Amino acid sequence: MISTMVHQLTRNMTVEQLKGTPFEAYYVDHTAGIWPQAAGGIPFNACEFQSKGDAITDLTEDMAAEQKARSTYENLIRLTDDPDVLDPLRFLREREIVHFQRFGEALSMIQDSLNSKNFYAFNPEFDKGCK
Repeated sequence: MISTMVHQLTRNMTVEQLKGTPFEAYYVDHTAGIWPQAAGGIPFNACEFQSKGDAITDLTEDMAAEQKARSTYENLIRLTDDPDVLDPLRFLREREIVHFQRFGEALSMIQDSLNSKNFYAFNPEFDKGCK
């Protein structure tokens, strides 16, 4: 959705409008095409995804990712006053909050089913015999 918003905001931009702006360097490589990257210019790659195959580890990672996304949306909200940009950003922020809550509920369910004396002593996804 962020890429769509960037496209909508830049699709009619002229070369004169982008000269001397931070978008100029992006334009050299991608014209106005969408190329997912961090605000610092680091391109997206699959290394952003984390998975260990351990439900506790993976859900904790998922919760952290939701919070990082929420923070990013809040930062973007602070940078604009355009209602056509603010409305989708607020929606995305709310979605991250709900995802964080659902992942937290799933983590609680998994932790509740573990032996409290062995809370982190085994991987519940792999070490099935440990209860």
